[in-house]
Amino acid sequence: MSELEDGKHELILLTESPYDTPDPHKALQDPEGLSAIGGDLSSTRLIHLYSKGFFPWFSDPDPILWWHPEQRCVLQPDKFHESKSLKKALKREVWYFSINKEFESVIHHCAALRADKEGTWISNDIKNAYIELHKLGYAHSIEIWRDEILVGGFYGVAMGNVFFGESMFSLAPNASKVALKAFCDLAKECNIDLIDCQVESEHLLSLGAELIPREAFSSALERLIPETRKNTELLNIGKKPQKQRI
Repeated sequence: MSELEDGKHELILLTESPYDTPDPHKALQDPEGLSAIGGDLSSTRLIHLYSKGFFPWFSDPDPILWWHPEQRCVLQPDKFHESKSLKKALKREVWYFSINKEFESVIHHCAALRADKEGTWISNDIKNAYIELHKLGYAHSIEIWRDEILVGGFYGVAMGNVFFGESMFSLAPNASKVALKAFCDLAKECNIDLIDCQVESEHLLSLGAELIPREAFSSALERLIPETRKNTELLNIGKKPQKQRI
């Protein structure tokens, strides 16, 4: 690794080694949380850096940028907040969920939805990298259905007792909220103690997410990811043939 230093902060230039690990506490303050640049999106590197709390976020044609925000947005599943509007939606409509049935469809929907709004960072390289992680059993999708139509969901990376959320989409009102509720209801069964939401948004905060300091987040990862094992419980639920009613 080489460094571009500015006092206590540094931007690491990653080498070909997939195990390069920046010091998150030396991440830049402007832009806030930027820790490293370069490297690749190999599964080995992604698994290693996710386990340390880093995530890639960049737009073509920029190089790969790796982030570790000073304030981390997280959700403890048992603190999920079910709003009045969500309760009404659950009573008004019949919803179903599935796990890992349509991973590629979910990531394509997430990319397309953002491209229509403000442009997307979910490039073809990103799609291919996470599809490969999915094939290896590390990336998962949560899908929400009305009848036989996929109307919402999200995808992310799971290891140890942590789920790192990446992106969500909604083609029907409240569908992404329903997806998060379904996942939080499953969390205990899947040994998920913490959901990483990465960067705060009003939408996530309204559902019970909160901000915690980088140091607390890093300590939680050390405790909850003693090794970079797959979440076999999520994989087993994904093998169930039928969608399940919420």
